[in-house]
Amino acid sequence: MKKLYSGRLYWPETLSQYRSYPPLESDLTVHVAIVGGGMSGLLCGYELAKLDIRAVILERGDIAGGSTSANIGLVQFANDIMLCDLIGQIGKPAAVRFYHACGQAVRDLEGIAAELDKNVEFAIRSSLYFASRKQDVPKLRREYEALQSNGFHVEYWEPGDINARFPFRKPGAIVMHGDAEVNPLRFVHAVAEAASDQGLIIHEGTEITAHVALPDGRHRLRTSTGVTIEAEHVVYAVGYEPVKLKGKLNKAELNRSFAIVTEPQPNLESWYGRYLIWETDRPYTYMRTSPDGRIMAGGLDEDPQEPLESETLRSKRANMLLDQIKNLFPGCTAPVSHEWSATLGQSQDNLPFIGEDPAWPGVYYCLGYGGNGTVYSTIASKLLANLIRGMDHPIADIVRLDRPTLQEA
Repeated sequence: MKKLYSGRLYWPETLSQYRSYPPLESDLTVHVAIVGGGMSGLLCGYELAKLDIRAVILERGDIAGGSTSANIGLVQFANDIMLCDLIGQIGKPAAVRFYHACGQAVRDLEGIAAELDKNVEFAIRSSLYFASRKQDVPKLRREYEALQSNGFHVEYWEPGDINARFPFRKPGAIVMHGDAEVNPLRFVHAVAEAASDQGLIIHEGTEITAHVALPDGRHRLRTSTGVTIEAEHVVYAVGYEPVKLKGKLNKAELNRSFAIVTEPQPNLESWYGRYLIWETDRPYTYMRTSPDGRIMAGGLDEDPQEPLESETLRSKRANMLLDQIKNLFPGCTAPVSHEWSATLGQSQDNLPFIGEDPAWPGVYYCLGYGGNGTVYSTIASKLLANLIRGMDHPIADIVRLDRPTLQEA
């Protein structure tokens, strides 16, 4: 099993009790088999359960045991690729459609959080996207104009506007309204419980080792213990490229990122509106606060894909992130309590892979490459449910696995 993170994660310490699910021990027939029990798999399963479609989650480890616990829970409609750049890449109608789908996904997540009977620490937030340097301002203004003219709730702040609200001054910033934050571990476990109560079958400790297509078009999966699952549709929600696809999604790359969580800060009054914060620099640093007054920050992406195992070297990265927090908020003096390194994937065209395998009917992928995995997982849950039912989706053509931008990248 490929290791996706190293270090001390924060989210597992916020949830001490949750439901567990037994390994699959007997053959099973379902309409949809979902391989992977993280954010994307459980949201897909939840959507299918609400549609009364018989489905199973097959997770080789524990629910939410992979990348889910390694992100810091920012939920934003904006993407690693600016809208103005995406317009140049795929055209204005498609780019605007994609961005609006991301905005709708945030609202859908808010609706799901409201349906759950658990506290998942979901809160609507605004984001401050600031220019890291003066030369970034012209493009930041173009991005603001692209967003504002296409119906997004945004503001442009001059340096004085920023400094009037925060203890720092930047050359300019876009304020984006309608973003959110969440505790991803609490959220996924709550979704799993709700979906299970609505009929979704969930099995942990169940590793899929074989997958063959049957003559009648159905699919047969086999586990490491020899149990078989037959399904009309199979969804791979495994985060990154599964072995079956190795080399086919050849425009994707993996690297590693870093994150920290501080002890509760004695004073967060200077953090205006508890905004989510990120910047134009690439790779960028991003920050948020927690309900109990901690600061969470991430970034410092670098080329090796394996999480950094050295505690000493991780500590150096953690101190770099802490310094960036202190540069913005000098009054925030609490030390780092948790730090980790995690694998991060990015496609060459900055879009996720969601859709049916063009060479294998009935097999679908939800691979959330990029820094917007929770939003992409939400989009995928509805998009794949539509495809499974023979229906279209507004952005299915944009994120499909054989899209033209992958050939051109």
